[in-house]
Amino acid sequence: QETDTYVLGTIHPFRKSHRSILGKFFQEFKLVTSDHRSWKILLFGALNVICTACLLMWCNSTNSMALTAYTYLTIFDLFSLITCLLSSWVSMKKPSQAFSFGFERFEVLAVFASTVLIQLGALFILKESVERFMEQPEVHTGRLLVGTFVALFFNLLTLLSVKNKPFVYVSEAASTSWLQEHVADLSRSLCGIIPALSSFLLPRMNPFVLINLAGAFALGITYMLIEINNYNAVDTASAVAIALMTFGTMYPMSVYSGKVLLQTTPSHVIGQLDKLLREVSTLDGVLEVRNEHFWTIGFGSLAGSVHVRIRRDANEQMVLAHVTNRLHTLVSTLTVQIFKDDWTRPTLATGALPAGTVGLSDYGVSSGFLPPSLAKQAEELDPLTSTPTKPSSPPPEFSFNTPGRNIQPVVLPSAHQHHHQHQHHLHHQHHLGVGPYGASPYATAFIHT
Repeated sequence: QETDTYVLGTIHPFRKSHRSILGKFFQEFKLVTSDHRSWKILLFGALNVICTACLLMWCNSTNSMALTAYTYLTIFDLFSLITCLLSSWVSMKKPSQAFSFGFERFEVLAVFASTVLIQLGALFILKESVERFMEQPEVHTGRLLVGTFVALFFNLLTLLSVKNKPFVYVSEAASTSWLQEHVADLSRSLCGIIPALSSFLLPRMNPFVLINLAGAFALGITYMLIEINNYNAVDTASAVAIALMTFGTMYPMSVYSGKVLLQTTPSHVIGQLDKLLREVSTLDGVLEVRNEHFWTIGFGSLAGSVHVRIRRDANEQMVLAHVTNRLHTLVSTLTVQIFKDDWTRPTLATGALPAGTVGLSDYGVSSGFLPPSLAKQAEELDPLTSTPTKPSSPPPEFSFNTPGRNIQPVVLPSAHQHHHQHQHHLHHQHHLGVGPYGASPYATAFIHT
C-alpha cells in the first residue's frame, strides 16, 4: 500500500527521484567526462596511481624513510589532479537554490583538504623518523636512486602538463614559504656573480617545482653518502628535511584557503575597499555607509553586502545605481540595502498639546499651559522674531526678558477674564506711549522659541 498523498483533481505532484549517493556521483562524473579536456586529467590520475603503487613497493624494499617522504609528494599530485577535476566540474555547474553563490567554494575546500592531509603525512614522517633515530635500520640503495628519478620525472610532468587553476592561484596569492625565501636569497647572491641568470632565478619560483627539486637533491646526497660511507642515519635526516620542507610549503596555502573558508576580507584588497567606501560615502544623497562585510566566495571572486542610509529626498534607484557602479569594479557579487533616513521630529512635553503651542516646562516653568487662542495672539505680537516660531526648534541657551526657574507657577485666568485684562493692558500701554509693538512683557515671553 502506497503512503504517498495525491491531490484529487487535474494537478498531480511530481514524484522526486530518490537517487543514492553513488547514483548522484556517477551522474556528476558523466557531466565531467563529457568535456574532452577532462580525459587528460583522468589519464594522468591513472598514471599517478600506478606510479605511487610502484614507489610504495620500492620504499618497502629499500627500507628508506626519505623515499617514503618523497613519495608523499606524488600522493599530493594525485590530490591536485582531483582538485583540477573538481575545478572543471565547478565551471560546468550553475548556481542552484541551495548554493546561491555557486560551487566555487568546493575548490577552496579541496585545496584546504589537500594541503592539510599532506601536512599530516609530514607529521607522520617526523614521528617515524624520531623512532628511527633511536634504532637506525639498514637502508638498501638498489632502487633508491631509480625511485627518486621516477618520482621526480612524473611529478614535474604532472605539474607542467596539467594546468591546475586553483593551486596556481593559491601559490601566487599565499605568502612565501621559508624554502622560497631561502632560495630567493641564494638566487640574489648568485645573480650578483652571474647577472645573466637573473631572468630565471629572481622571479618567484613555483613552490611545487621547488620542493620536488629540493627533495630529489636531498635523496641524491643520501644515496651518495650511504654508498660511499655507509651512513644510514643520513636517510632519516633527509626524511626529516623533506618533511619540514613539505610542511613549510603547504602551510601558507592552507592558511590562505582557510581564511577564505572563514569568510574573512582578503588583506590585499582592504586598501582598495576602503577607498571605494570613502567614494561611496561622498555620493549625493548618501548619509552613512555601515554594516559593510566583504569576503571571498572562491579564488578571485569577491562578494559583499553593505547598508547605505540616504536622505529622505534622495532617489533610491539613483543612489543604488551609483553605489553598485562604484563597488562592482572590485566586488563581483554585491548586495546593497538602501534605507532612508529615520530622522523624526522630537516628541513634545508630556500632555496633549495642540499644534503651534509649546509647554512651559521647556523654559523652566514648573506648570501651566497657554491656551491656543492666547498662543496665537501672543505669537502675532512677538516683536523679537520676524519669522513664525517653530515648535520643534530647541529652546535658546540664553534668552532675555524671560522668567527664571525659581518663579512661582503661573495660574492663568479664564478666557473671558484674560481677554478683558489683555485689552486693558494694551490700553494701558497706549496711554504710556508704548504701542502694541513695543517691549515684550513677561506674558508674551512664555512662548518664545
